[in-house]
Amino acid sequence: MGSGGKGLLLLGLLGMLGKCAACDNGLSSNDVGDCVDINECEDPRHCGNDTMCFNTNGSFYCQCNPGFREIDGKVNFTDGQCKDINECTDKVGICGHAVNCSNLIGSYWCTCHVGYTNNSGNCTDINECSEAKNKNEDLCGGKGTCKNSDGSYWCKCSEGYTNYGNERTPCSALDCDSFSGNGGPAPLLGGLADILSMMRNSCLALSNPSAAGEGNPDGDALLEKIFTATDAILSPGQLHSSEDVSGLLSTVENAIMLIGPQLKDNRTEIETSETDAVIAVQRGKTPPTGPIHLTTENATLDTDWTTAAGTGSYPGFALAALLSYKNLEKSVNRSFDELTGHEKDGVNASFQISSRVVSVVVSNPSTQNLSRSVNITLRHLQDVEELANLNYICAYWTERGSWSTDGCYQQHSNATHTVCTCEHLSSFAVLMALYPMEHTFGLQLVTKIGLIISLLCLILCILTFKFCRSIQGTRTTIHLHLCICLFVADLVFLAGISQTKPVAGCRFVAAMLHFFFLGVFTWMLLEGVQLYRMVVLVFNATIRPLYLFIIGYGTPLVIVIISAIIRPNEYGTDQHCWLSLKDGLIWSFFGPVCFIIILNVFFFIVTVWKLAQKFTSLNPDLSNLHKIKAFTVTAIAQMWVLGLMWVFGAFLFEEGTTAVAYIFTILNSLQGALVFIMHCLLSKQVREEYAHFISCICTPQKKRYSDFSSTNPSSSQSQGSRSGQHTGESKI
Repeated sequence: MGSGGKGLLLLGLLGMLGKCAACDNGLSSNDVGDCVDINECEDPRHCGNDTMCFNTNGSFYCQCNPGFREIDGKVNFTDGQCKDINECTDKVGICGHAVNCSNLIGSYWCTCHVGYTNNSGNCTDINECSEAKNKNEDLCGGKGTCKNSDGSYWCKCSEGYTNYGNERTPCSALDCDSFSGNGGPAPLLGGLADILSMMRNSCLALSNPSAAGEGNPDGDALLEKIFTATDAILSPGQLHSSEDVSGLLSTVENAIMLIGPQLKDNRTEIETSETDAVIAVQRGKTPPTGPIHLTTENATLDTDWTTAAGTGSYPGFALAALLSYKNLEKSVNRSFDELTGHEKDGVNASFQISSRVVSVVVSNPSTQNLSRSVNITLRHLQDVEELANLNYICAYWTERGSWSTDGCYQQHSNATHTVCTCEHLSSFAVLMALYPMEHTFGLQLVTKIGLIISLLCLILCILTFKFCRSIQGTRTTIHLHLCICLFVADLVFLAGISQTKPVAGCRFVAAMLHFFFLGVFTWMLLEGVQLYRMVVLVFNATIRPLYLFIIGYGTPLVIVIISAIIRPNEYGTDQHCWLSLKDGLIWSFFGPVCFIIILNVFFFIVTVWKLAQKFTSLNPDLSNLHKIKAFTVTAIAQMWVLGLMWVFGAFLFEEGTTAVAYIFTILNSLQGALVFIMHCLLSKQVREEYAHFISCICTPQKKRYSDFSSTNPSSSQSQGSRSGQHTGESKI
């Protein structure tokens, strides 16, 4: 190829390179060498999420989708980021009146408020009263008038009815007369009249329709006032009658029923020095469902809202309350007459309260026949396991003012708690009763055998002290009447200590035992005084019988009369015909006994000390061993006669002291035998009288005449001298 050809080829190549270099950014050369546009929008990465891509000749631009905004506020961009627009906050009122605005990603959603409906894009008020009337629904109850309002409605109650300040709650009837106290014992209890007056005023205010515009009642403040007033009633001490207890329980229960629907919170807890309460309230158009678990320090209630609300007409709320009284058990530790059928091995049970008194209140008006049983767990006052002679039972306080177990059963018990299952709720309380099974067969057998032996020995003592002429004197008179008192006391004890019915008879038996046992101690005191006078005064140691009778029988009689006037109902208990261990009446027996024992110990010490001096002066050659032996025997005998063994009697009627009861029963039952041994068999004069009496019976008549005729004068004179000596000694 010539030079001309090479030039043309070079010129063609340069022309092609010139065309390629002429295409700008965003353009590309096609097959024929023309520059054409590149569509950048085909690649979504150029604009990112939530955007729209627009292609231009040789370029492109981006815009955010509707509902989104570029973060820098640019409308068209090639390098940016879109974020959601919150129309609900950026454009206030975008949805209109009575509408809830809900923001969505890239959009928003409008919903009408409760009480409004969407009408062609606008929310308009729903007339609930008209709709309920068309559907034959009763929004406000039989005595309530439905009033429509913007977005809602309210119930106007007739006089005597209320919705407890909750405007959309059906009207319920009020029984303000239940707080009048007419025809019942409640006003007799100090402070209860103030609670009744306070609750009646609150009830009348609720039942007056004109008070509707005065604002909602403050149930929490009223509840606090009621429990403060209850503390003022219970703080001074025990309530003295079952009527007072029933009046208080009924009033507090009715007060909680009235105040509960007025409380602001669904659950309210309040604790004072005398009470501990928890109240749960559920409100709504339909009855609530689900479990209820209420707990205080001493009790737990387990039930459900269906049971609490009942199956009758629903008033728009349901209530359940658990109330514990911290010290009321002291006032209701009685009235066990209706607790029957709890005998064990032929022995009647005795009862005492073993837990706090607990009241359960529900809005269900039919609490006497619940659809489901309720469980109430009660904590024991003392941690004691059930034993063979100790059982726990569940009881409730009846409207008659006594304890009953009908419809309440023990589900489970341990040392600390008892779970009670009840088919009904009484108006007042659910609690536990503890009854010990006392007096085992062995103890009864020992008591009867010992007392029979004691009575036989006391009869011998009485006959001996009455008819044995050689020992007549002040000490014999004291021993005679001591034995008479002990004989009557043991006889009454054996025959009537367990005869608790009828009540009047039981009280008479208790008074007799009180008198004659005090008489035993009083004559023991006189014996101690006489021993002291014999050793110290020596001469003129006798005491006139009239003075002995005045002190020996008059002192116990005065004590019993005063005790019977002050505490007549404390003579006799549910288990024994003896003095009640509560209210301090037992100290009308133990007080004088302790005083007599202290005096006798004093006289005994002085007597032994004086005797020691006399033994020393009269028997200077007596060895120390004989002295100690004599003093020991005298001390044991004197202590026994003065009745120190009766200290064990303080534990005779206590529970859980079986060993002590055996000791006392054995010692006391054999006291007659001990008196017979010490004062009769150990007395030389009495033994001689017994021997003479037996010889008169056993010796043949002829031999006795022969012995009498052959007796010489000197022998007769000697016997007369000894008899006179004995008689003279016995008069001391």
